[in-house]
Amino acid sequence: MDAFPDVEPSWIVHEDDEFLVVDKPPGVSSQAADADVPDDIVARLRQWLTRQGKPSYLGVHQRLDEDTSGVLVFVRKKELNAHVAQQFERRRVKKTYLACVTGWPKNRNEATLRDLLRVGDDGRAQRGPGGKPAVTHVRVKERRGERTLLQLELETGRTHQARAQLYLHGAPIAGDVLYGSVPAPRLMLHAAELSMDAPRGGRPLTFRAPPPKELLDFLEKGERGARVYDERAALDAALRLAARRRYGLARALPEARRTTAFRLVNEAGDGLPGLAVDVYGAHLVAQFYDDADGLWSDARRDRVLDALGALGFEGVYQKVRPKQANTLVDTRRDDLAPKLPVRGSAAPDELEIFEEGIPYLVRLGDGLSTGIFLDQRANRRRLRHAAKGKLVLNLFSYTCGFSVAAAVGGATKTVSVDASAAALERGRAGLTHVGLDPRAHQFVADDAFSWLKRALKKPERYDLAILDPPSYSSTKRGRFVAETDYAELAAETMRVLGPGAELLACTNHRGIRTAKFRRVLFDAARLAQREVAQVKDLPPPSDYPAPVGAESHLKAVWVKLR
Repeated sequence: MDAFPDVEPSWIVHEDDEFLVVDKPPGVSSQAADADVPDDIVARLRQWLTRQGKPSYLGVHQRLDEDTSGVLVFVRKKELNAHVAQQFERRRVKKTYLACVTGWPKNRNEATLRDLLRVGDDGRAQRGPGGKPAVTHVRVKERRGERTLLQLELETGRTHQARAQLYLHGAPIAGDVLYGSVPAPRLMLHAAELSMDAPRGGRPLTFRAPPPKELLDFLEKGERGARVYDERAALDAALRLAARRRYGLARALPEARRTTAFRLVNEAGDGLPGLAVDVYGAHLVAQFYDDADGLWSDARRDRVLDALGALGFEGVYQKVRPKQANTLVDTRRDDLAPKLPVRGSAAPDELEIFEEGIPYLVRLGDGLSTGIFLDQRANRRRLRHAAKGKLVLNLFSYTCGFSVAAAVGGATKTVSVDASAAALERGRAGLTHVGLDPRAHQFVADDAFSWLKRALKKPERYDLAILDPPSYSSTKRGRFVAETDYAELAAETMRVLGPGAELLACTNHRGIRTAKFRRVLFDAARLAQREVAQVKDLPPPSDYPAPVGAESHLKAVWVKLR
């Protein structure tokens, strides 16, 4: 089984020599966000057609948002483009959607929404001067408590039209991360029908995509939450959606950016609360975040592992995270992190994976951690591009992933500081593995606070530093808690940075929100008597989506000092 197919047969609604019509699933974009990563529906369909020996030409005349499902019509003959384009331009194409919302007035069964919409700086459509007319006709189809299933006819075709108008009129679509709504397994918006004139006259062409099961289920039952683990079909559907969202990483990256390790499931952000699943080449690592409410019964955990085992990977490893985030445990306990896979066959003790073209060595059966934190992939890329010719300090370096990225990027020297000598040895091996001489770099087995105090007394000052401490740890000076101690740690780091130096500051503490983290870093600058020239929030990688109404667990900020 291929977990990341170009196209699934069930997507095809209609195919002849003039039109190809698909029921686009959620999680597949209509247009690639990065031209170098062709992961959109058009690129995937062309690959599918080519593999079947069919002409791969597709004329594109409409788009759907990535998480909107439903009818997309493509032209197979170039000479039909003018006919189809004219119908869209003259608004002769009838588009009917289904949306499940909350907040729609109980005494309002029909309405026509009229707004002037423009796209704001945050990428959201909003009312405002210079907006273009947006007209949507609304009719109630069904109600279930606070949830309402609406039929929408879009008279115009503005960016995010249905999502923005329903939000602006007090009835946001369930599962809409961008505009804010109640949680749902996905965006509950579906393009159900499209009608247009036939190319050479005759009866109009009408293409339909039936309402998706998850939309109807949400209407009946609301957010399923942990109940997704009680029904194999629902669990399989959630895993398929997550896999579609990761197609670009799995199949569409150019060879120079080859990436074989990434997150497949990111907890509630992918509709699977308490579960994270990471891809490491041909293997999966499932992480179960336990809780006091007993989320993970044996039956639920086995059902998840069986579903993951059916995805076609060679083996599945299991990690069970402690109930309390601040609980320090023996990370190599077999009941938490079995050395052998719980499904399928084992990976090599030391497994090579690639991240943005750089090879790293990981160990899937060596405790709760594997040797690399995959959520830092984008930050390692940013560091690599910024490190050329610089002296780089990597605090809490663990196995030195940031140091390897900086060295590959041309850093003159990296200094890696970590309390674990064993982790640093893996860092040396990592530099050797990418073809660099570890003797040109420094590895210091020490407590970061103690090292910083000594470093301040030395003349050497750093051009670029990485500060990524654990949320909780025990150090020689006592217990470190990011929520209360991060400012002091960041201040001490800033004191050993030179003029115009830069700092990549990160935290995974879920109790620290982005706005607070920025304030912490400004407080640190004042404590260090350093002036901040620029502060930039760094978004997490695309495979770490946050749930509706929440922030990503990883907060990362790039600070440039004067």
